[in-house]
Parts: sequence; structure tokens; C-alpha cells
Amino acid sequence: MLDGSASSHATRPLSSQELSLLLDQLQQPSALTEVLILAACLGGAWALVRLWRGRQAAPDSVWFGQRVVDGILFPVLALAFALMARRLLVGEVPLAVFRLVLPVLSSLAVIRLTVKVLGAAFPTSSSVRMVERTISWLAWMAAVLWVTGIMPLLLDEMAEVTWKVGATKMSLRNVVEGTLSAVLVLILSLSVSSAIEARLLRGAPDTLSLRKIAANAIRAILLSVGLMFALSAAGIDLTALSVLGGAIGVGLGFGLQKLAANYVSGFVILAERSLRIGDLVKVDNFEGRITDINTRYTVLRSMSGRESIVPNELLITQRVENASLADSKVMLTTQVQVAYGTDLDALMPAMRDCVLAVPRVLDDPPPSVHLTEFAPDGLSLLIAFWIADPEAGQTGARSAVNLAILRLFIERGVEIPFPQRVVRSAAP
Repeated sequence: MLDGSASSHATRPLSSQELSLLLDQLQQPSALTEVLILAACLGGAWALVRLWRGRQAAPDSVWFGQRVVDGILFPVLALAFALMARRLLVGEVPLAVFRLVLPVLSSLAVIRLTVKVLGAAFPTSSSVRMVERTISWLAWMAAVLWVTGIMPLLLDEMAEVTWKVGATKMSLRNVVEGTLSAVLVLILSLSVSSAIEARLLRGAPDTLSLRKIAANAIRAILLSVGLMFALSAAGIDLTALSVLGGAIGVGLGFGLQKLAANYVSGFVILAERSLRIGDLVKVDNFEGRITDINTRYTVLRSMSGRESIVPNELLITQRVENASLADSKVMLTTQVQVAYGTDLDALMPAMRDCVLAVPRVLDDPPPSVHLTEFAPDGLSLLIAFWIADPEAGQTGARSAVNLAILRLFIERGVEIPFPQRVVRSAAP
């Protein structure tokens, strides 16, 4: 049994004088016991995460990762098991290995939590990789400073650097600790909101818009609450936010009115369900299918693969053609000319039957053929037909109809006239 001083040494960072003592303790037989217990903690954490992952069937999730050890749960559970084992070993053996491993596991848990959450929340952001590297370097440096005993000295020096903000006295240590707490709170809020959003967006597509607005509202609420806790942890007086709120209100009234209008329009669109994810719309001479409705903008993807980011205010204030609002059927037209003297009474029904035989053309409403103009070179015929799958492309359907009509004209010997001009010469 060890005295109470050993217990206190096991719960605080090393000083420079204790570093040599730590090296001596690592060479003792008790260090092997710590290594075996630590291996049991890591193995237990791995087995529990592996069992849970197999049951949940989530091979590439934020919590489980691809190889069990690269998720969030493994370092968190390993750290929890190591802390429980250290509590049981205090007073029994000198804690040398655990004093080195616990800061490493803590840094690993922080890195995995931050990297996984930011990667899931911003999968397409190019700056996430730089943030990941920065957080990793800071976490490992903090672990090294803690183990070597430099961290307490550094914190004491930072506490001596003070200044006053109004009636509040702040120190550099408070600002750093508050900033770290704020980042942790915001990351946790972002993680919870992302998990809730992913769960809400699962289900039937007919209620996707309502679940999208619920997910956006929950994310805004959680981030707002997390920001309040973060500011409080940083030592900022929350009563000063009333002045900040007034300034933000003035800014929204002048410089940010367009941004505020887009956010309000986004919630209106989702609430009214006038536009839904998956609808085929045309706005500002751009036609495409809605792939996402965010709080500030809506993403349209055209049939050619191009994507357009449309501000939500534009969808509220301008006319929008929604081909999917009531019916997904779309009418297409094509024109052709035949020579004067063609028997239209026999040709037009044959053209309707020919167009109806095209696979994508609907029989209800049926196709129709109309004589629209007595042109200088021939008789102009307009062929109108309906398709039910405009998302598959309209050019292909029109081309198939034109080819069917051309084959019919060749089979029946119908002449498609060329431009004709009569040239009269003056008398000599």
C-alpha cells in the first residue's frame, strides 16, 4: 500500500523534478502490470465497439468508423476504461504508464471527435482538412506539455497576463480555456444537430420538405444554445448581447437585408411546400430538378448535369414554373412541312399512330397533329405529344418522334419541300 501522496501524484501532471522519478517507475515490475491492464482496457473497448458496430450495421459511420479504431467511440471508451482502471489502481501500484497514456487517449478522443464531426457536417469544404491538421497538432502538443510538466507552468504564466474589458477583468488563461470550451461545445452541438438531421431526413419523400425545415430549425436552435454556453464559458457577459443584438438588427435592416430575406424565404418555401425536393422547375431561364433546399439558397440540377444555386428570395418574388406541382406529365412539340397537294386527311391520322408507337409517348393524353400554317414552301404541321418522365431528358423523346415521322414519310413517299423561289427577268 502506498501513502496519500502517491494518490495525489497520480492525478496531477508531472513537474520537471518528477520526470526522472517517472522514468525510474517505468522500469519497475509494476509498470508491466499497468501495461497489461491498459491492454485489457483497449481490448475491451475494441470488442465492445466491434460488437455494437456489427449489431448496428454501420461500417462507415462517425461513431464506429471503417476499422472500429478510427471512429469516435473507440478512443472515448478506451479513455473511460482507463480512467476507471486508474481509480482502482490508485494506492496499489505506482501509476507511471497511466500518467503517460491518459493524456494521449484524451488528445486522441478530442481529435477524433473534432475531425469526424467536421467531416460529416461539411463534407465538401476544402478548409476542413486544414482545420483537422491544426486541431491534431494542438492536441498532441498539449499532451506533450502536460506529460513533461510544462503545461502547469505555462498556464500560470498565462494567468498573469490580464486586462480589463469594461468592468470585467480577464486573463489570457481564461480566454484560451474559454475558447477551447467554446469550440468543444459548438462541436458537440453540431454533432447532435447532424445526427438529428440525418434521422429526420429518413422516411417517405412526400414529407421531406417538412422534415427538412424541422432539421434546419433544430440545427439553428442547438447552435444558438451552444453559442450561448460557449460565450459564457469564455467569460463574456451575456448581458452585453443586448447591445450586440441591436447592432445586428440595424445591420439586417441595411446591409444584410438580402441575406435575411433569403433565410426567411427558405423557411417559407419549406413551410408552404410550394417547391419540394425532386420537383422539376424553371426559374430565371434555368430548368432543372431541385436537389436540395437550404435556408439561404436552393440547388437546381439541369438534365445536362449543370447545377445552379438560386437564392430563395428569387423563388418567392419571381414566377417559377413547377412541372411537378400537380402532374409530372410534360407536353412536347415538333414541326414539319409537307408539300402542297399532300393528302392530309390520310397522312395526319397515320402520323398520330406513328407518334403513339414511340415508347416514351403517352396514350393519355393522346398525341395530336395540327395544320398550323400555309407556308411559302409547304404546309406546316405541328405534332404535340406528352411524356411522363421529363427527368430522363426531352431531347431524346423529341428525336425519337422525329425519326418515326421521317420513316413514315419515306415509306409513304411524302415530300418534304425545299425552299422555292421564282425568278423573273425584266423584258429587254
